Amino acid sequence: MAATRQHDEDTESGPLRRCLVSGESRAKAELLRFVIAPDGKLVPDVAGRLPGRGLWLTARRDIMVAAVTKRLFARAARQAVIVEDGLADRVEALLAQRCRDHIGLARRAGQAVMGFVKVQAALAAGKAAVLVAAADGAADGRGKLKVAAPGLPLVECLTSAELGAAFGREHVVHAALAAGRLGEMFVGDAMRLAGFRQRPAEQFSDAARPQPQERVTVPSNDDR
Repeated sequence: MAATRQHDEDTESGPLRRCLVSGESRAKAELLRFVIAPDGKLVPDVAGRLPGRGLWLTARRDIMVAAVTKRLFARAARQAVIVEDGLADRVEALLAQRCRDHIGLARRAGQAVMGFVKVQAALAAGKAAVLVAAADGAADGRGKLKVAAPGLPLVECLTSAELGAAFGREHVVHAALAAGRLGEMFVGDAMRLAGFRQRPAEQFSDAARPQPQERVTVPSNDDR
């Protein structure tokens, strides 16, 4: 019954939607939307723009597995639904691509920098609103960023290769984004991606609206 109510609610204009699995209502930006294609295939709509009624899930791998196992998509859609193998991996890849795209756009707009020294300078100038540290980077670098700017969101769910791709480099370990729409969109998608990479999404809970911080001096380190 909860799943059916959720399916019907997608025609409403309100900001909240209910997860098919947990039954919890959350902002649409925090959830994942799916639609049913004319051929009955389930299609992830990570951008939230595809036509049709949406089926919504909390952005977590285990939640998606539960929805598929319990056939909740078919129940909510009131029809047979084809769920292709590897759906969770596909969603993870789509979210990772969106994160890279946001960084790339910010870089071209002069709103993103890479390397520890440049991140340090951005923090000192009060121009950094979102910090990024590669998941496979050294723990001491992440720790220094957390100490230097405890009020800023620190995104840790992208690899150094993924960050490098966003900056046109082979590998990037540290980066920072300025305040603005691109930074906000990046944090939102990173929060959803974290749910598929088993990183605590709570680390982004206070970062829905990144804001510039006061001048902060970060201990010097090599520009990785």
